[in-house]
Amino acid sequence: MSMKGSKPKPQHQPRWPSPMEDSDHRSTRLHDDGSSFPSVRLRRLRRSSAIRDMLQESRVDVGTLVYPVFVQEGIAGREPIQSMPGQSRLPVSLLVDEVRHLLELGIRAIILFGIPSRKDEYASSAYAEDGIVQRAVSMLRREFSSDDLTIITDVCTCQYTSHGHCGIVDGGRVDNDSTLGVLARIAVSHANAGADIVAPSAMMDGQVRAIRDALDDEGFKDVLIMSYSAKYSSSLYSPFRSAADSAPRFGDRKSYQLHYTNAREALREIEQDVREGVDIIMVKPAIAYLDVIRLARDAFRHPLAAYSVSGEYALVKAAALQGLIDEDSVVMELLSCIRRAGADIIITYFAKRAAEIINGR
Repeated sequence: MSMKGSKPKPQHQPRWPSPMEDSDHRSTRLHDDGSSFPSVRLRRLRRSSAIRDMLQESRVDVGTLVYPVFVQEGIAGREPIQSMPGQSRLPVSLLVDEVRHLLELGIRAIILFGIPSRKDEYASSAYAEDGIVQRAVSMLRREFSSDDLTIITDVCTCQYTSHGHCGIVDGGRVDNDSTLGVLARIAVSHANAGADIVAPSAMMDGQVRAIRDALDDEGFKDVLIMSYSAKYSSSLYSPFRSAADSAPRFGDRKSYQLHYTNAREALREIEQDVREGVDIIMVKPAIAYLDVIRLARDAFRHPLAAYSVSGEYALVKAAALQGLIDEDSVVMELLSCIRRAGADIIITYFAKRAAEIINGR
């Protein structure tokens, strides 16, 4: 019980060695190896913007960004995509101007998604000589060399089939082996039009080998394959499926796309593509699968792409439109996280805005 008028005892304050004390005494007061505060002050590494910039471990460079482009038959002008604010479907006639704008920003790679006027059970418009992607690639190739612009084409059947699946349907199921020949035919038609990289996204077993053999047989040995090696069955694709009219008309894609709980299986998928001769591997989606990107980076030496998908884009846009976040800050943070996880290439609908931010616009 305290006596009246007595002062409370002062709390013990830890005493750090003063700079005048000898080094042996200081190390004794800290740790045996001397590797603790105050000898080590990590905040020194963050004391100025110049130092922070110098020591930045992961950088989003404009040259690593790929911009997805939707090109559609039967439209005369730019059509805004409601599910993806800021994105549009374009007619072939507007592609050159779009690409010139991208090049001005420093973005030198696009991935093309075609939306045809005609669909059937066999995706015949996907490999037609006058198909929407083939015409788009041919026109862009006449205007821009491969040194100026890298043209990547998505190789799949979902936008081109009446049933909306990523392969040939037989007996109510997607038949893996009969789909391989169709994917190979699509890839060759894209290469013939002038594509630099073909990107099979169907998640069919053996698709890389089938495409590599077909490309080599047709004399396209220098055309790269960037496979959607670890493509997950994700609810984050919904805005894209609306934009590209590619939602399945029955069932789902869980029998050929990865379940979102599985990481080891993703590594097996990537390993299979590597054995079949893939040039660039990909993980899709990106932000929700940073752990898989890291696993892929640690396990494989191949160039690694990550696709930040439509749902990831739409979530950020929705929050920004509500005034809940600062869009630019969030965009650069998320893209930096993808790079930090190990991606060399980022496919993102934010590529334009990211380039503007990086360029100081």
